[in-house]
Amino acid sequence: MRQQPVIAVVGPTAAGKSDLAVDLALRLGGECVNADSMQLYRGMDIGTAKLTPAERRGVPHHLLDIWDVTVTASVAEYQRLARAVFESVETPVLVGGSGLYVRAAIDDLEFPGTDPEIRARLESELAERGPDPLYERLKELDPAAAAAILPSNGRRIVRALEVIEHSGRPFSATMPSYDAVYPSVQLGLEVPRPELDERIAVRVERMWRAGLVEEVRALLGQGLAEGRTAGRALGYAQVIRFLDGEWSEEQAIEETVRATRRFARRQESWFRRDPRVCWLPYDAPDLLERSLARIAGHPCA
Repeated sequence: MRQQPVIAVVGPTAAGKSDLAVDLALRLGGECVNADSMQLYRGMDIGTAKLTPAERRGVPHHLLDIWDVTVTASVAEYQRLARAVFESVETPVLVGGSGLYVRAAIDDLEFPGTDPEIRARLESELAERGPDPLYERLKELDPAAAAAILPSNGRRIVRALEVIEHSGRPFSATMPSYDAVYPSVQLGLEVPRPELDERIAVRVERMWRAGLVEEVRALLGQGLAEGRTAGRALGYAQVIRFLDGEWSEEQAIEETVRATRRFARRQESWFRRDPRVCWLPYDAPDLLERSLARIAGHPCA
């Protein structure tokens, strides 16, 4: 078991996490470990703001491009892979905004087994009736889990009900705690909401100009639309609806911006609940030095 802490750079999308992680890795002789659930997918580059090889500046990056777009994401599998990297890298810099993936990597988080028959039955019900009836059932069976899951998050509701039926235990008993398996120093990048909203709009426009539509079109030939996880990713889902003729391109862009802003608020709320995160202004001229000071054990400031 490692003694040196894992360094984690977290926070909302478009805050500049990837660049800070590379800066830290260069200064500390570290290696980056991806904790963005969509950057795990091969070919999903533009829409996930994945750093190009040049932007990685020679720093090794782990857990990028490991799954085909048809693979359904598995946090349990990610946990296994991330911890294997932690055991082999002296100074890992975990970076990403997928809160559950960050917690799975560093905290005591167990994943109950699955039951394909129960899952298929619940997913069929979700497709036929929508998430509302399932959510009401979850509120009756496990109020604590229901309080922590968005009523619109059908996939998460299905998983909670599956665990309850399969294991006989409340799903809330399996939800994340702050009990660490690996010591960590967690740095959160703080962006004022108006600035973050503008950064997101600029990023989406830049992605479109960089060829996001062409990227999605190519991935559709690899089964993107059938991917339960990848096909629903921010930007990708909206481009698919544009290519299907359901939305105009302008609508797709607007919906991507709107959905990304909502997602950023959920990210910030998730990480704000973790008292271990040291929040730093994303645009501080001495951001790297302040981050290094925190890693060295100085108080968050």
